[in-house]
Amino acid sequence: MEFKFDEFLIEWMDLSNEYKKLEITNTNYLDALENLELLQEQCTMQIKHQRYRMQQMLRTMKQQTSNKHLSTEKDKLQELEKNMLKRKAQLHEIEQGLPQKNSFYLNIILGNVNVSILNRSDKVRYKDDYEKFKLILNVIGLLLSFLNILVNYRALELAFLFLLVWYYCTLTIRESILKVNGSRIKGWWRLHHFISTASAGVLLVWPQGEPWQLFRTQFMCFNVYISLVQYMQFGYQKGVLYRLKALGERHDMDITIEGFHSWMWRGLSFLIPFLFIGYAFQAYNAWTLYKLREHSDATWQISVLSVLFFILFVGNTTTTMLVIPQKLRGRIKERYRLMSLSGALKARKQNRDDRIAKNKFESSGLDDGRKTK
Repeated sequence: MEFKFDEFLIEWMDLSNEYKKLEITNTNYLDALENLELLQEQCTMQIKHQRYRMQQMLRTMKQQTSNKHLSTEKDKLQELEKNMLKRKAQLHEIEQGLPQKNSFYLNIILGNVNVSILNRSDKVRYKDDYEKFKLILNVIGLLLSFLNILVNYRALELAFLFLLVWYYCTLTIRESILKVNGSRIKGWWRLHHFISTASAGVLLVWPQGEPWQLFRTQFMCFNVYISLVQYMQFGYQKGVLYRLKALGERHDMDITIEGFHSWMWRGLSFLIPFLFIGYAFQAYNAWTLYKLREHSDATWQISVLSVLFFILFVGNTTTTMLVIPQKLRGRIKERYRLMSLSGALKARKQNRDDRIAKNKFESSGLDDGRKTK
């Protein structure tokens, strides 16, 4: 086959022209990136300015509440406060599309790396990956803990305990990233995973001996039960969250948790007894470990784990117990509001019926008068 240099030269010239277009596109991209950073800074500064001005206005309004002139315009002040609350929500929504600062924990783990996800669909996709990660690891943990009940093998125990350490540590990092990107994770449930990470780490370094063998089966049964409850929770919570997000009642970045929130009453209230059994199991673990301190081969890990399990029991129980009366009060208020609304509607209907009857009576009287004439 004859080598034709001219054809290669022509092809190279075409490729060079395409490269010039690439250079122009890259220059436009870099300019757009600089403009994007500038616009982000401007938005951040304007949001701060809005919040500062509103804070100043609220402070002035509070100082002038005793003023007679302002007291006569109470309705206008209340309307202004409602508008300010609406503006705060709008600013928060705008802020979700801007880069956020990392938490102290993320700076320690990842360094000064920007983990903000600016695209809304990418945020939701990352949140969904977090949910899948929890569900898959929950199933793996269930299988491993069940195998450890059947087989007393040290390598299998260590594999399960290492999985727990890695799982909870990864959860804390992922949840911190979700928090930066607008997820409304409650403080206790984040702290719960930090404590669980510490507990798993202490379990991993607990030396094999008689105290561990006395606690081992109970701990594995506890993990089997917790994994089953969490599996039920994740399935139902995802369904409820999907419906509430479709109705616009929940944020796109809200996630499933191991505990209970007020929005979970819609189809999830039956899980409350199972949750409290799990919390009681945590208290029982703490009590068993407390008694094991008296064993002749007891190590420091036993006392630390007893305290950590007790903290988890108190925190989980208290958080869930606070939700129940809050929701019951909300239901009572809603029932009272509906009863009041029903009474008002009945009264309005009665007034309308009375007017119709009166009009009919008057019209019939006029017709009788006409007939008489």
